[in-house]
Amino acid sequence: MNAAILAVSEDRIAGFLRDPFAEIAARADVPLETVIARLRAMLAAGTIRRIRQTLMATNLARGALVAWRIPAEALDAAFDYMVRDDPFSGHVVIRSTDAETPGSAFKLWSTLKVPQGFSLRRHCEVLAARVGAEDFRIMPAHRLFALGVGHVRRQTIAPGSKTDAPGQVLDTTPVMLSPLEWRILEPLKREFAVEEVHADPWRARAAEANVTVDEFCRVAESLSARGVIGRFSTFLEHVKPSATGTRVTRYNALFHWRVPEGREIEAGREVGRHRILTHAYWRNGGPEFADVNLMAVAHGTDKALMLAHKAAIDEHLAAVGIPVSYTNVFWGGRSEIKPSEIAPAAYEAWCRAMGLDPATMREEPGIVETAV
Repeated sequence: MNAAILAVSEDRIAGFLRDPFAEIAARADVPLETVIARLRAMLAAGTIRRIRQTLMATNLARGALVAWRIPAEALDAAFDYMVRDDPFSGHVVIRSTDAETPGSAFKLWSTLKVPQGFSLRRHCEVLAARVGAEDFRIMPAHRLFALGVGHVRRQTIAPGSKTDAPGQVLDTTPVMLSPLEWRILEPLKREFAVEEVHADPWRARAAEANVTVDEFCRVAESLSARGVIGRFSTFLEHVKPSATGTRVTRYNALFHWRVPEGREIEAGREVGRHRILTHAYWRNGGPEFADVNLMAVAHGTDKALMLAHKAAIDEHLAAVGIPVSYTNVFWGGRSEIKPSEIAPAAYEAWCRAMGLDPATMREEPGIVETAV
């Protein structure tokens, strides 16, 4: 029963819905009362890490994947700092490779988002000084080709399983919001406490935003139509063991490919076909990572099976005539996943708490922020 619910609730509820739990119940063919009871129980037990309305944060904030070169003796402390003290760092992962390869000295990886108008580079410089990083590489996503979770659903996917159509191309063009939209977005995106999982989930949040439920939902639906809203999702604790000692996933693999310049979108759509992938992007790794330009993430419980999925993607790229001149796999070890804060007011408050003048953290017009 739980698996049937999670197969829907992890990543099948796209956009904003006025009654997302009823939609989960309908798609899973499970009574609403049962869905609510099971989700509450799994959230309380820690099987579900969080329940929340996700956003397409790449359209709301400047974002990038950042690789950090940090001395071995400072690595764990740097990991702790980004998890505990930087609300703008999201996924924080210590990664390794099976052999010494370009980029293997960059052990710490994090996703980073700063609100519109602020500088990724300057934020990274602040973090680097505080954690003792020797170098870092900023890798913004130019396009997205796959974005989902669905770990329960992906457990039974065979290597090479792919969609009939190429992956969708998702843009990262910023969307500007009004003060009212930000006021509604902040409570909208906050994760649900156990007692908030019920059939009328938005009423209290509308009151928090000082608007009616109808206005709250109208604005949220408008944001969804503009591509700002992601999915309503239940996130499993897929890295750490559950209370019963089981793991949803054990291996977190970050795949790298270098394809010919100018064919990134074509190749990314072919990579994005593969159902095992939770994320696929066009990111430029630069000389630190042998100039790779496609990256994708897959999760599983068996390393050999993860490599079989990677081999199937490689074979498909070759079959459709896309040459790959370099490829690699970065394996995830210690990791923490949390939503990145993206509200401008929260960023300014963080700056002041860190002893920084927010004005000095703003981006310079016309500056492309990539490697440092």
